[in-house]
Amino acid sequence: MRILRPLSALPVTPRVALSIASKPKLGPRLWNINNSPITIIFRPNPRYQSTWAAIEMEKVNTTARLAELRKLMSENEVDVYIVPSEDSHSSEYIAPSDARRAFISGFTGSAGCAVVTHDKAALATDGRYFNQASKQLDENWVLLKQGIQDVPTWQEWSADQAVDGKVVGVDPTLVTSGTAKKLSEKIKKSGGKELIPVEENLVDKVWGVDRPPQPNEPVIVLSDKFAGKDVKTKLADLRKELEKKKSLGFVVSMLDEIAWLFNLRGNDIPYNPVFLSYAIITADEATLYVNSSKLDSKCQSYLAENGVVIKPYEDIFGDATALRKSATAKKTEGTSDNKKFLISNRASWALKRALGGEDMVEEIRSPIGDSKAVKNETELEGMRACHIRDGAALIEFFAWLEDQLIVKKATIDEVEAADKLEALRAKQKDFVGLSFSTISSTGPNAAVIHYKPERGSCATVDPNAVYLCDSGAQYLDGTTDTTRTLHFGEPTEAEIEAYTLVLKGNIALDRAVFPKGTTGFALDGLARQFLWQQGLDYRHGTGHGVGSYLNVHEGPIGIGTRIQFSEVALSPGNVISDEPGYYEDGNFGIRIENIIMVKEVQTKHKFGDKPYLGFEHVTMVPYCRKLIDSSLLTDAEKAWLNDYNTDIWNKTKGYFEKDELTTAWLKRETEFF
Repeated sequence: MRILRPLSALPVTPRVALSIASKPKLGPRLWNINNSPITIIFRPNPRYQSTWAAIEMEKVNTTARLAELRKLMSENEVDVYIVPSEDSHSSEYIAPSDARRAFISGFTGSAGCAVVTHDKAALATDGRYFNQASKQLDENWVLLKQGIQDVPTWQEWSADQAVDGKVVGVDPTLVTSGTAKKLSEKIKKSGGKELIPVEENLVDKVWGVDRPPQPNEPVIVLSDKFAGKDVKTKLADLRKELEKKKSLGFVVSMLDEIAWLFNLRGNDIPYNPVFLSYAIITADEATLYVNSSKLDSKCQSYLAENGVVIKPYEDIFGDATALRKSATAKKTEGTSDNKKFLISNRASWALKRALGGEDMVEEIRSPIGDSKAVKNETELEGMRACHIRDGAALIEFFAWLEDQLIVKKATIDEVEAADKLEALRAKQKDFVGLSFSTISSTGPNAAVIHYKPERGSCATVDPNAVYLCDSGAQYLDGTTDTTRTLHFGEPTEAEIEAYTLVLKGNIALDRAVFPKGTTGFALDGLARQFLWQQGLDYRHGTGHGVGSYLNVHEGPIGIGTRIQFSEVALSPGNVISDEPGYYEDGNFGIRIENIIMVKEVQTKHKFGDKPYLGFEHVTMVPYCRKLIDSSLLTDAEKAWLNDYNTDIWNKTKGYFEKDELTTAWLKRETEFF
């Protein structure tokens, strides 16, 4: 194996300092112990200077916003106020009207929590966003780097600020009951008074008339030919689960679960085909809480035919309270046993309180989420089909981009490249839209894990630098998410080695065979092992579940070190990503992502009489040939690559019969090793 380039091997120029965790790195580094955690002052290669300058992110002056929020905190007798990222449905992606944490802090990443006291403000986020947050937060804020040793969690920081009997407040619709309970315990243990629900959101009052309106996009019916299972069957299956648990009913709050259960899709959340709603399912009733203006006559008739009652979205908490009172009265009269309402462990504190709290509510992992994660044969076939079409669009895009940059010497910025890719996807059958904002990143921007290029201020794609493209689309028959890292010029030895180590991890996970009952937590090391052997790693998960024309990030499964990934075993029908990476802040980033589906495999033996499982890959886009050092690959890895390339060629070549440019590119990239 080639030795990694020594630290002094590249010319360096001072540019910028970012705080990240201490760990071995590829390429040049100067180390400066500043605070805890360690601050790394990196010096990028001079060839990236113009690109790097382009990604400076604008800071928002939050002084006036914080002053107004603190005034409202005083009026509500709150000493510490928590502003989560999520909406009332624990959504990862949210509508603009729910972007409260971004508004109050200026940090626009998708994950994080803001905590404000009368004289301090802290923003907690994970390793994907350390770089971005350090650029966007103004001087009013302290960045809490979650996962770094000796850095408190936002819960710990909140409790620390509550000493001497202080009160902590939060909008109860924006945190789960479990989070509220644990936080309340921490606050009291630290000497704080209590955690209280603040019914009126204080950030909304600061935001005022400038807050975007709540979305009201139309809802459509998803045909059974795409869903694979009708609503009546899904409701019957759910009611069997409710009967097993002897419950009063299930109150559904997760938007993708509601969309899946009723075979409906919406457009209230960017990139996620869901709609703002709640549902209550009992033994004999199904009620959907949604603004009726979203439903055309076809939707309303469809729901009526399936025995679903429609009520206004805003009625959910009033109806939950009424259900609680009715159930309590029956218990008092002795006409009912001790059955409880069921809610997801991701339902809000407010919803649990409305239903009667611990005495009336049991929190569980959602049976709808579990069912949704195991795709039926129709959904699996849809995933295979849409990934071929999506792969064809990506192949055409990469061939076009290389031709524009190398042959035509065109100047194309990151957003223009992303626009071209979207246009190519839009030509494909059953295209609906993107599944997330395209990460189109050149050079050092590729090291920003969730980088988002901004129109008018983004970098120009540099043909002599790494180009990372993480993108996906929504089709009626499935959801895609593919990352490819390319180089259109002459990559450095460090870039080639990093890419090949990441590729080996990607292949190792794809080739894994494991007994039934294995979790994604147990498989994570397979993708990291080759980086680990060099003292390297990446600061994000290896895989996330993927919905079927639903959210691109879907629970409860995943591959990574999060404790929840140890709680749910992988099962045939699960669809999940395989995306190891490596990132050199200030120089380059590498990520390779395929979508894989869990399937049962045949093995010579079956120890313990257990079935054994493996993966089927559906992503149909070749890897970047010039970034692969084949001397680092085993014969088995080369054989796997050759089989994969043959599969890509056979399934996509028909899309380019009259396109000599793309055909030539595809043929070159899928040649045998």
